[in-house]
Amino acid sequence: MTLPAAPWSPERTTFPDVAVRLLDPRLGVEFPLPGYATPGAAGLDLRAMVEAPLTLIPGQSELVPSGLAIHIADPGWCAVVLPRSGLGHRHGLVLGNLTGLIDADYQGPLLLSLWNRSDRPFTISPGDRVAQLVFIPVGRARLVPVDAFAPSARGEGGFGHTGTG
Repeated sequence: MTLPAAPWSPERTTFPDVAVRLLDPRLGVEFPLPGYATPGAAGLDLRAMVEAPLTLIPGQSELVPSGLAIHIADPGWCAVVLPRSGLGHRHGLVLGNLTGLIDADYQGPLLLSLWNRSDRPFTISPGDRVAQLVFIPVGRARLVPVDAFAPSARGEGGFGHTGTG
């Protein structure tokens, strides 16, 4: 299988066009389409397209529709769904799976696994911006079996090996 040139190569200087299906008719009418909040923002804001306010009690998680389906199509790219930092830090609302990976060939609805890790109930209103979508290049490795690795400075040092200082 021949893969396209790597996204960071001289042959690839633009981001792919990504097909999007609006699954919720309120997007673009009652609520803005996903967009970048600032010129320097890395992620498109995703909204909770719930029908009514949804209160998550402490420890509860719920799959929440984003109202979108995307098809990246280009196997040199993927997308990740990430939590919004302010919601996670101030209110304990994060993604239940911590990060969601959207493969280039996925075409289904984007569902957001929202988890209230705080000790207080948190209410999500229709249209609230609750996550972000970041497109990133994909490097596809070819695994090569070997009998041993060449020595490195780290070697087999695992969790905590490099310390905190």
